[in-house]
Amino acid sequence: MNSLSRSGRRTLVATAGIATTALVLSACGGGDGDGEGGGSSGGALTIGTTDKITTIDPAGSYDNGSFAVMNQVYPFLMNTPMGSPDVEPDIAESAEFTSPTEYTVTLKDGLTFANGNELTSSDVKFTFDRMVAINDENGPASLLYNLESVDAPDDTTVVFNLKSENDQVFPQILSSPAGPIVDEDVFAADALTPDQEIVDGNAFAGPYAITNYDQNNLVSYAAFDGYQGLLGAPETDEINVAYYTDASNLKLDVQEGNIDVAWRSLSATDIEDLRGNDQVQVLDGPGGEIRYITFNFNTQPYGATTAEADPAKALAVRQAAADLIDREELADQVYKGTYTPLYSHVPEGLTGAIEPLLEQYGDGSGGADADKAAQRLQAAGVQTPVELNLQYSNDHYGPSSGDEYALIKNQLEESGLFTVNLQTTEWVQYSKDRVADVYPAYQLGWFPDYSDADNYLTPFFLTENFLANHYSDQEVNDLILQQATTADPAERQALIEEIQIKVAEDLSTLPYLQGAQVAVTGTDVSGAQDTLDASFKFRYGALSKG
Repeated sequence: MNSLSRSGRRTLVATAGIATTALVLSACGGGDGDGEGGGSSGGALTIGTTDKITTIDPAGSYDNGSFAVMNQVYPFLMNTPMGSPDVEPDIAESAEFTSPTEYTVTLKDGLTFANGNELTSSDVKFTFDRMVAINDENGPASLLYNLESVDAPDDTTVVFNLKSENDQVFPQILSSPAGPIVDEDVFAADALTPDQEIVDGNAFAGPYAITNYDQNNLVSYAAFDGYQGLLGAPETDEINVAYYTDASNLKLDVQEGNIDVAWRSLSATDIEDLRGNDQVQVLDGPGGEIRYITFNFNTQPYGATTAEADPAKALAVRQAAADLIDREELADQVYKGTYTPLYSHVPEGLTGAIEPLLEQYGDGSGGADADKAAQRLQAAGVQTPVELNLQYSNDHYGPSSGDEYALIKNQLEESGLFTVNLQTTEWVQYSKDRVADVYPAYQLGWFPDYSDADNYLTPFFLTENFLANHYSDQEVNDLILQQATTADPAERQALIEEIQIKVAEDLSTLPYLQGAQVAVTGTDVSGAQDTLDASFKFRYGALSKG
């Protein structure tokens, strides 16, 4: 733990009022939203979610539930204004390339954390140095693959020295989960800092500071008036976020008015039902979320560390699974159209997105083809049925995951080519197991860090990737690095398309669904539609009530 060298400048933020609300919410699982606050909405506002927090230390989490907290309480050098996917300076005064391998950021003057500590270039350098040094297996350090070093020549200047020239995505990465700026006097330099230490240290400088923290039960926020960033002052001074283990209770509370907003994740059936309820608003936004199966190249059938290791057979197993998945059936039966079929690793709507899986697998039109799958397996010498251990999380990707994976199991087994052992694990354990080679094949979802095709390629397919599934292809690796530094838009798009074709052949992951953003609010709540944008960040500061 770093020494508290700035102790003379520390201050405390009062938590009166929030604590009372927290007690009420903890007792009843929701709140009436009638607490008094100083925001323009005239009172506190309560959000409900089933998303789980892994940790609020940015170096140790790379999931939507944790990033949802970070977006409220940490500042970023670059951020996306509401209504746009394009990044602009947040707590930075300016940001630009000063040479092909130098990205220079100038901070605004007079920045502070909520504890009174000055926020300077030293904190920024510390933030990125520790992210790379810790390199936590569940963290986003892989996004900083092109970062060589960081310099802080004076209190307001930061120079990012990059390995490759003309990095077209580095400004976006500064707005991603790798980008929250932390207080060097509160966070440890070489290890994750416990959540409660972060909260006790009041190490926040975003639109909000956390005033009460009961992980995955209730988190309370108060507006931080020292925030000088792009998003401006929050519309509501006090926000409480209640965490639900059962989405049906989340639905019940939002329709009964016990909470003001339900955000991630209600079942498709519940959303369909709520659309007919005039006591709530159901709001939709552009979706970058995808669902996919990840294969562990070591432990999947015929994987590298199995007794029958055979790369050709392992590939045939992955490709046969792709032949048998019926995306339309999953989208319609399980998700009632709130998800749509996905035939690539880059979702529809992003520049460079194509659909190589549509032609390469199944019947060529989106349907399954058992004969084609059987021929692949037979040609590779694979004995059938293939025994596949398939894992999913029962509490992280919404209440429909059980139905989703029961149907996937059925789709794989009805051909007689697979025997699927389907198992489920809660997310906190799941996130540890999946990077420890426990699961041969398993469910993941992806909610983008920034609105660029690169964010669906770099974290998954570089040799040192977030999935930690032992996939490595030098050609793919080189193409990803090349597209990230190609300034000509047409040339970069061609590279992105080439990468999609190659990874569709390798199938280290099998994508199958693309989803929309959906929020349900009380009729007296406004601002949710403003933050349901292509930045894919749900900003609590946009919300107000009354």
